[in-house]
Amino acid sequence: MITLTEAAADRVRGFLEKRGFGQGLRFGVRASGCSGYSYVVNYADDIGPEDLVFETHGVKVIVDHESIAIVEGTEIDFVKEGLNESFQFNNPRSKDACGCGESFNV
Repeated sequence: MITLTEAAADRVRGFLEKRGFGQGLRFGVRASGCSGYSYVVNYADDIGPEDLVFETHGVKVIVDHESIAIVEGTEIDFVKEGLNESFQFNNPRSKDACGCGESFNV
């Protein structure tokens, strides 16, 4: 299961409303960086037959079948710190991250 905090759900909902279309948030991973994987976040315009769909606070999170083993159990949060704002990923499967925080391994 993938969950969104209320702050993250509000942010995604706002992006989708401003955009005017979309099924939800597409979430997954790709091989990248010095630690192995990086998160991929984008709009989900369609839901494929192999995709897994999780819904939290009325927002759908769509995960491709290949990524679920790596992101299972992740909570996605949205945090504002001063002028900076970003999604943060609380992934219980992540063992450690690289020094810059852009990639992680499981």
